[in-house]
Amino acid sequence: MAFDADDEILQDFLVEAGEILEKLSEQLVDLEQHPDDSDLLNAIFRGFHTVKGGAGFLQLDALVNCCHSAENVFDILRNHKRKVDSELMDVVLEALDNVNAMFEQVRNNEELTPAPDALIAALDALARPEAESASPATAPQQEQAKDDNPNEDGGDITDDEFEKLLDALHDDQPGEPSPPASPDAGAGKNGSSGDDEISDDEFEALLDQLHGKGQFAGTPAEDEIPGKEDEKQPPKTETGGSDDLITDDEFEKLLDDLHGKGGSPTIGGQPAAQPKTEKPKAEPPKAEKPKEEPKPADKPGTKDSVAPAMPAREHAPAAETTVRVDTKRLDDIMNMVGELVLVRNRLQRLGAASEDEHMHKAVSNLDVVTTDLQSAVMQTRMQPIKKVFGRFPRVVRDLARSLKKEVNLVMHGEETDLDKNLVEALSDPLVHLVRNSVDHGIEAPDVREKAGKPRQGTVTLSAEQEGDHILLSIDDDGAGMDPEVLRRKAVEKGIYDQDAADRLTNTECYNLIFAAGFSTKDQISDVSGRGVGMDVVKTKIGQLNGQLSVESAMGKGSRIIIKVPLTLAIMPTLMIMLGDQSFALPLVNVVEIFHLDLTKTNIVDGRECIVVREKVFPLFHVKRWLVRDKGSREVPANAHVVIVAMGTKQVGFVVDQLVGQEEVVIKPLGRALQGTPGMAGATITGDGRIALIIDVPSLLQHYG
Repeated sequence: MAFDADDEILQDFLVEAGEILEKLSEQLVDLEQHPDDSDLLNAIFRGFHTVKGGAGFLQLDALVNCCHSAENVFDILRNHKRKVDSELMDVVLEALDNVNAMFEQVRNNEELTPAPDALIAALDALARPEAESASPATAPQQEQAKDDNPNEDGGDITDDEFEKLLDALHDDQPGEPSPPASPDAGAGKNGSSGDDEISDDEFEALLDQLHGKGQFAGTPAEDEIPGKEDEKQPPKTETGGSDDLITDDEFEKLLDDLHGKGGSPTIGGQPAAQPKTEKPKAEPPKAEKPKEEPKPADKPGTKDSVAPAMPAREHAPAAETTVRVDTKRLDDIMNMVGELVLVRNRLQRLGAASEDEHMHKAVSNLDVVTTDLQSAVMQTRMQPIKKVFGRFPRVVRDLARSLKKEVNLVMHGEETDLDKNLVEALSDPLVHLVRNSVDHGIEAPDVREKAGKPRQGTVTLSAEQEGDHILLSIDDDGAGMDPEVLRRKAVEKGIYDQDAADRLTNTECYNLIFAAGFSTKDQISDVSGRGVGMDVVKTKIGQLNGQLSVESAMGKGSRIIIKVPLTLAIMPTLMIMLGDQSFALPLVNVVEIFHLDLTKTNIVDGRECIVVREKVFPLFHVKRWLVRDKGSREVPANAHVVIVAMGTKQVGFVVDQLVGQEEVVIKPLGRALQGTPGMAGATITGDGRIALIIDVPSLLQHYG
């Protein structure tokens, strides 16, 4: 491996190839649904070819070999010599897995593990045309030339192939006068460097035989231009004289005739063959005429006519509008912005207490600038959720094949942006949820048919921004959840006794799927049945200060909704006072706030409750949990109640005082306080004091 190569080149390869490989996974699954999409076939061919080219430059031979074999398969497919089927896609996807594995080894500076020989052999077998799909109209000599070079990139032909083609054409037409180039042709076959060129007459005769006599003769306007004879004096290339130039379309057609439709190197993104490169040299006067005609001032001299081309060269470097920045540096900048937010909060508190008008204006301006800076820095950390969504077509495809189900994945809102750390953190929970929808939600094709549904089930993955939060939903049109089955399983697992299970609402039953060790599957498989996946999802979403909710309808399907904040660094909170201590409640958990006469509470099942708009909320005096109360425990007549939500549950917290809404920067707790139940971290308030940030689910789980 050439890891001694320039590190900047290696990093460029990792960035470019990483993006291409992410797209390839999605494109390959899409190709299975649309096997005749020629644009998609060409895009996949170019993807493998580009990765191969970068790997070849870095001398990553194992990666080059695997990409090359996969590339050959798509060269055959895009030339319509083989059809896409599931077995072919299985082999190609396995090849992509090996390419991804080697790519990770390159990223980690490890020795590459070559793809298995059996896989390469399978790819090479698929890179040959199917017997029944070979075109009978193709000349045997052309087929032989193609078979001799199955790995040729982009459809280019070698000198030997071209000589064979000329010989075959001349042999097939004995009536034509043989050009006096046979010695030269023979010399070319022997490898002579200077004698393998063909004359103008030979090339003209070849074109005439392929396309009809006289189609490529120079136009009279070109032949009559004085000085054209002088231009023919330099040594000719394979295209012949400059007055015999052919257009791009004509050259493409010639290559199609030689190699079959789609074999043109330009389709695969490759450089054109030598005859095309000669064209720009022979045509500078034609290229300049349009520039000279609209500008009369440019006519006096040749210098003026060349001048307009110069600014384009000067501005060319400006096309690079991006710069690579280490994510650690972005994290450092975000931390500094967080500190600036704290200083702004402090100054706002001091400014409110001051009567100086200039002080008020300065603090107001600082507030505006800090908010804009915070927004700009957050944008630099934002990534489209497509980074996560891109892996799901492959996940659904593989899982559906293993379960013998027919599943279509639909994705919406892939361009929705959220914090880089959230993109990475959401990856595993979403994989669990999508797999769960395919495994538990979507029924087998026969079962769906009996229920009057289409054989193919649909899983819909969508994302949208709602204020300072992201809403993610996973829908399926499967069988839905049966609350009675969930109640029975809860009793069997010992989560609830029978009486408590009978009192559960349907929504509470649906949320049982997130309980640790809970599973509705009777048999454990490599896909599900152990009851750990959904528990992990709930824990992870809770760590992100997010919420989970479940909706379902028997026979129609289920929906799981995730609500997470846009960023983890700065959190909007509701500041409250318990005694003389400050606490911060994440605003995402707060539903409503009201003032209440606590003498009008009720006792239900031994727990204090309040009734608001005919809804019953359990009431908790969090001051008794979090503050060492030296005074009496008498309940005050009036208090503030904050209704907080965790998923579908809502409870009331009794607090002494409401300070107001404030954006806070989350700081981790010190070693002595780490793991304290109900605490998510700490922050510095606007008045300079330290406030603990309450983790509502953890607080209720521990104390409630």
